[in-house]
Amino acid sequence: MEFERFEELFLSGTDSLSVATDHDQVHRLYRYFQELRRWSRKVNLVSKNADAEQIVVNHFIDSAALLKITDGQPGALLDIGSGAGFPGLVCKAMRAELPVLLVEPRLKRVSFLRHIIRVLDLKGIDVHAGRLEDGADIPGESDAAWVVGRAVAEVGDFLQMCSRFRRYRTAVVCMKGPRFRDEFDEQCEAAGGWHLQTIVNYSLPRSGAQRNLLVFRGREPLRSDGEMVRKGTRQ
Repeated sequence: MEFERFEELFLSGTDSLSVATDHDQVHRLYRYFQELRRWSRKVNLVSKNADAEQIVVNHFIDSAALLKITDGQPGALLDIGSGAGFPGLVCKAMRAELPVLLVEPRLKRVSFLRHIIRVLDLKGIDVHAGRLEDGADIPGESDAAWVVGRAVAEVGDFLQMCSRFRRYRTAVVCMKGPRFRDEFDEQCEAAGGWHLQTIVNYSLPRSGAQRNLLVFRGREPLRSDGEMVRKGTRQ
């Protein structure tokens, strides 16, 4: 895909999402896209059956949709199971000021992420090679305002994985398709101590596929020792 077609497709997509995009951002993302296609010949980064336009729409534009809720908000973005950098690395390429931490256990993908960070000369972004569910501390996790999961796990399971972030009053964002309600119910939320604060709906260009940003907040904050902080008590 030539740059002109990439730019046309990406700008039309972000315009439909009401996500501000400039020419420099598109150039960075196109370089990212080129490297993704090159690395994908040897490393499993995206579906082998996806054509260039599907990659732009289903991964780059869909990732940019996260900026609908993070733009203008302070704090860092923690991308769990980032894979080839979706959505965290796309968001960083578009918002240089956004602190980002990518968490990815597969070492070949970790190498790809670090390669893109070097190629794009991005600052304020790091890659942690590991799994959230292993329980080990993630450097900088307490600074995260947003913890996001895209194609990582079902909603209920992801909320359980993210229980530790309630102590930081972090918002957990699940990026899901139209059947997300099949994946969780009020019992799932309550078990992890979360409640669904808001749902942001949008549709992808070309396919018209429906997508949702599910934003969860902790029912009550936790102390650093994991105990509940009740109203009227001190930490």
